[in-house]
Amino acid sequence: MNGLIDTYKRRINYLRISVTDRCNLRCQYCMPKEGVSQFGHSEILSYEEILRLAALAVKRGINKIRITGGEPLVRKGVVHLVEKLSGLPGVNDLSMTTNAILLREFARDLRRAGLKRLNISMDSLDPGKYREITRGGDLNLVWEGIEAARREGIHPIKINVVAIAGFNDGEIEDFARLTLKEAFQVRFIEFMPIGSLSEWKPEHCIPCAQIRERIERFSPLVPMAEGDNGHGGPARLFRFPGAAGQIGFISPVSDHFCGSCNRLRLTADGKLKTCLFSEELTDLKPLLRSGASDDELDKKMDEALLTKPLHHGPIGGVMKRCHLPMVKIGG
Repeated sequence: MNGLIDTYKRRINYLRISVTDRCNLRCQYCMPKEGVSQFGHSEILSYEEILRLAALAVKRGINKIRITGGEPLVRKGVVHLVEKLSGLPGVNDLSMTTNAILLREFARDLRRAGLKRLNISMDSLDPGKYREITRGGDLNLVWEGIEAARREGIHPIKINVVAIAGFNDGEIEDFARLTLKEAFQVRFIEFMPIGSLSEWKPEHCIPCAQIRERIERFSPLVPMAEGDNGHGGPARLFRFPGAAGQIGFISPVSDHFCGSCNRLRLTADGKLKTCLFSEELTDLKPLLRSGASDDELDKKMDEALLTKPLHHGPIGGVMKRCHLPMVKIGG
């Protein structure tokens, strides 16, 4: 069976699977204050349907899977899905993106089910600011979840920080200092124009070059050796000399990494999305629910790859906006 290769000869080996569009937070850059209309139960893929698609993708070269949402831990039975995905021959990297609010109660079961690592969304170290940007989140619960994951040996733990000018830009150095004594990978992500109702403006985005410059005023950064990059991905990784952890920079706005993009996204309602900023979606659910063969599903995946653009760079000097809210796409 042929591998998943797009029009520009990029080999696709990474699948992000959103299991729900529901979330226990209301992060300001992810959804509007009033929330978004949620998929009905029959609209989202069943775990059996997700596993069927994942197994087909793995046979075609997918070896890295990340479970996302919404918040994946709010969907009942997600640990069972983790166990099934970890058992697929060929999957050597199974991770999850979570806000960690519920992680304390799930960490042990997730590790035993085969989860390898975690990405934690945390945009402030200040409890009040965290509560503000998440519209009600409790930072103490996040830290309790992280400690529970560490006790279970889940590693690495990546802390994702969306850097927003005028909000958390005063905490950049504090986040970086976390890596001095702790084996976290703190990753600074440029604020992206996602969601038609989001309040993103160019001046809200802090380029990663500026973030790095600020951190290096505190201490020089040493680039990580090629191959020692935390399971691949778009982050450019560095560390302070002698530090326990790492610092990463992800720059989808100022210096996109499209040329090496190796990923597909499967939304909770069964659509393949080949680029975060493309409006193209390939709906697999009708085929799944009409008795389609594996060959027919494979053909549909190939059709989806034809829509994967070369890059999502600025058009006419203006950054293209993704109109779907992030909660509907999957982190």
